[in-house]
Amino acid sequence: MEIQWYPGHMAKARKMIKQYVRLVDVVIELVDARAPLASHLPDLDELSDGAKKIVVLNKADLADEKITEKWINKFQELHLKAIDINSLDRSTVKKLINMIMTISGKKPGGRPARCMIIGIPNVGKSSIINQMAGRKGARTGNIPGVTKGKMWLRVEKELELLDTPGILWPKFEDNVTGIKLAILGSIKEELINIEEISYVFLEFLLKEYPDSLRERYKIDIGKSPRELLDDIAFKRGFLMAGGMPDKERSAKTLLIEYRQGKLGRISLETPDKQGGFWQNISNQE
Repeated sequence: MEIQWYPGHMAKARKMIKQYVRLVDVVIELVDARAPLASHLPDLDELSDGAKKIVVLNKADLADEKITEKWINKFQELHLKAIDINSLDRSTVKKLINMIMTISGKKPGGRPARCMIIGIPNVGKSSIINQMAGRKGARTGNIPGVTKGKMWLRVEKELELLDTPGILWPKFEDNVTGIKLAILGSIKEELINIEEISYVFLEFLLKEYPDSLRERYKIDIGKSPRELLDDIAFKRGFLMAGGMPDKERSAKTLLIEYRQGKLGRISLETPDKQGGFWQNISNQE
């Protein structure tokens, strides 16, 4: 499985970010709390041009709470400001707004503080903008790359926000990063082999969260990922002609239900675990 995606509008987004970053006081990097490293932009320092930064771990309500706490501590050790939020929860977004105002150093009565949100597709940028600026009609959803324009938004009297499209870098550092982003839904479905992705995810669940898999689908987990995908299909009645299991529908259901939190709070990576499952996957490439 080799996953690469770099649409033209994302190349334009990079140029736009470098052009507009000089206008802002704070850059917000939005990452997925379930995989903060995979959803991080490795060249963010270049793009942000030395601006003050906040790492925002969004969708924290879907991530393993103990692992998210470890990530926050890790970022603090690296002298980075970090906060975990649920972009659909106004109270957690309000904490982020307060952090932006504090870090910007702007004084009341002067020019409003200005910030910019940078993040890969489907990490929740539109949702957080809705909460920050109260734009209830903004387009949101699970379709990667839906926000393609740019605009300034007044968040509060003393804060303005520059929206930017989601971006991905030209080439993933390793294919494991692409697999994690595919599981999270940050890569368009037509660019991946969804059955193969589901097999890797099932393998991960068997190792790290076997109880979540058993409880959600009421299946015997002492089987191979391919057999498990078939069992999920039979349990849900996803059958094709002749009673054969519909593997594609089963795979889509598994990944969608994970993204919706129906399998429980599951993180794909942790800052204090070297090697392990993902290292084995990388070695198999």
